[in-house]
Amino acid sequence: MPDSASELHSRRRFLQTAGLGLGSLAFAVQQAQAEKAAPKTHHEAKAKAVIFLFMEGGPSSIDLFDPKAELTKHHGEKLPASFGKVVTPMGTGGNTLLASKRKFRKPGKSDVEISDWLPNMATVADEFCVLRSCWADGLNHVGSVCQMNTGSVLAGRASLGSWALYGLGSVNENLPGFVVLTDTGEVLGGARNWGTGFMPATYQGTLFRAGPSPILNLARPTGISAERQRDKLDLIAKLNEFHKRERSTDTELNARQAAYELAFRMQATAPDVIDLSKEDEATREDYGLNRKETAEFGHRCLLARRLVERGVRFVQLYCGAGSQWDAHSDIEGNHTKMCLRADGPSAALIRDLKKRGLLDSTLVIWGGEFGRTPMSEGTTGRDHNPFGFTTLLAGGGVKPGLVYGKTDEFGLRGVEGKMHVHDLHATILHLLGFDHERLTYRYLGRDERLTITDGLVAHDILK
Repeated sequence: MPDSASELHSRRRFLQTAGLGLGSLAFAVQQAQAEKAAPKTHHEAKAKAVIFLFMEGGPSSIDLFDPKAELTKHHGEKLPASFGKVVTPMGTGGNTLLASKRKFRKPGKSDVEISDWLPNMATVADEFCVLRSCWADGLNHVGSVCQMNTGSVLAGRASLGSWALYGLGSVNENLPGFVVLTDTGEVLGGARNWGTGFMPATYQGTLFRAGPSPILNLARPTGISAERQRDKLDLIAKLNEFHKRERSTDTELNARQAAYELAFRMQATAPDVIDLSKEDEATREDYGLNRKETAEFGHRCLLARRLVERGVRFVQLYCGAGSQWDAHSDIEGNHTKMCLRADGPSAALIRDLKKRGLLDSTLVIWGGEFGRTPMSEGTTGRDHNPFGFTTLLAGGGVKPGLVYGKTDEFGLRGVEGKMHVHDLHATILHLLGFDHERLTYRYLGRDERLTITDGLVAHDILK
């Protein structure tokens, strides 16, 4: 125990000065490592940030963005034998064709068609680049959500957001560079969808939860001053430095210390970011904060804009976490509910980004892990369809009002302009200024990359 208050002060000061401000040093080391490891952009970037609106569970492309007259014409018939065997999670192909009950129109000046389930997104239809022939490898949700996020149906690889942060670095040291916003459900596969796999844990996504207090334990405990908390962090940092001398490869320890430091800085910055009361009433109304059906997702869409404004590189929002878009039965009831939740806030985000001059530098992605089959499951639902589904892009250097790719006459498989998940990821990285084949991380003697060994940039959709 110290003999006097002055001795206590001296010991505290020693820890701070001997460690050159250990907390700051830990952050500086982390930043230096990131700058050393991460390459510069390979070409001029069109996008500086990404907002990924992830509709978990598989929204039905043929009921939302890809109308099929032939499906309506052949409603109730069997899928023709010429389509071959179609394996789906709940059965094998040959099921009865189920026509969409939706009405489609071209609401803007472009060829983009949107169904009456999404009247608000229709008002910004000309901002979208519609990729109609995406495809993936997984049949089930866990693997498919994982692949859309990491490039693989198997766990253990770094997520798209982590690659973006690794490549671009952070421009705001008081906020995470990669933020994940979930709703009331649990994302299938959990944290591996925003994890770093083989990369240092410092690039993982930071989870913001649903509700008015998205950041848990942000407030300083009662009776603890900022100085006392700072002293505690400095002591922890010094102890960790001793620990790391023999454990230099322990990236989780580095990440934990960096998280302590970030949390300390966020106590001053984050409350202002998550406080939406400063937004004017017109903005709150546009995002649907005053409606029960849209308030929760609208809150997070508005928060995503505020985060991007402040330099956050990658923001991912889940709508329907826990596969709530999974309409194996009663697709009418399911998608009516889910579209009502997602439609207004999604459109508001596009309008708001454009009004503030942020859309050109922010890539917005809208879609799920796969689509749904044109064949019915039971009499009122649709099974999973990874063979041909739609993903929307807006802003960030893509051509607005463009319909790219094509599925067959029933909307089962992509037939023109096919884009595998690896192609989509390669294109996203290209918009961020990176050649996906050169953005690599050395691991166990191999240069790993997001697209693994595949991936082609869809140059036709770029401005």
